[in-house]
Amino acid sequence: MRRPALYSRSSRAQRPPVQPVSDADAAPAKVRRLSAPGPRMLWLTIGLLALALAFSVASSLRPLPRALTQDDINAAVLHTLNNETLPSPAAKAAQAIAPSVVRVVGYVKSKDGKEDVEHGVGTGVVIVDKGIILTNLHVVSGAQTIKVTFSDGMESTAHMTGAQPENDLAVLQAHKIPDDMIAATMRSTADLLPGDQVVAVGFPFGIGPSVSAGVVSGLKRSFRSPEGKQQMSNLIQFDAAANPGNSGGPLVTMNGEVVGIVTAILNPTAARTFIGIGFAVPIENAAAAVGMPPF
Repeated sequence: MRRPALYSRSSRAQRPPVQPVSDADAAPAKVRRLSAPGPRMLWLTIGLLALALAFSVASSLRPLPRALTQDDINAAVLHTLNNETLPSPAAKAAQAIAPSVVRVVGYVKSKDGKEDVEHGVGTGVVIVDKGIILTNLHVVSGAQTIKVTFSDGMESTAHMTGAQPENDLAVLQAHKIPDDMIAATMRSTADLLPGDQVVAVGFPFGIGPSVSAGVVSGLKRSFRSPEGKQQMSNLIQFDAAANPGNSGGPLVTMNGEVVGIVTAILNPTAARTFIGIGFAVPIENAAAAVGMPPF
């Protein structure tokens, strides 16, 4: 199939015949093409040159912007601090760790075997984004079913892949994880000092996620369980409020980095409530339970 022509459809035959031009007639045309530009073009050129000159003069007279000094920066920062409400360090730490904190519940079958009964409630923290979670062994010990709830509300069953009984630690693998799963950032405790601010995030009495703030009260502490069955050492002592349900949750610096796993509270009475002394396993020990290299 032939393509339609892309040329004009006018016929050459319809054009008027070209009259021959003598040399005498052509000469004036050449003279006109080589003649000087007319007055209108000359004034236009002069006007453009004048406009360019005026723009150049105006630009040279414009003052240069003053360079910022340290005093300017300090004044701007002070203005912001005086006029804006900034989040507290504890709030920023809690916000940073929140996507990695999970609620952990262990279940056993009822006596008639027809339903799951809550056996233990605690907290966990995701340390590898494929769904590896650290928690306390006593939270899931003896459970027939383990369920975790992520920060976005997603629920998943999980199974225990490892344990470190001497530090009351358990490693869980969630069977489902959120698409945007974020693992916690861990930080060495080598430079941790008494007085450093920390935040404990968890589900005390199943309520949460809850946030409490305090400081590191001491390092390399020892603790014996109330029943006297377990002795733990090299613990971080802290005074951020913790209660049953906080077990397995992260102890976090103001940068949102995990330095420990909350494992116990000093409880000399039968009330099982916080009196100001909590203990956390250093994250180096906790990471070893997963087989991760030390810092």
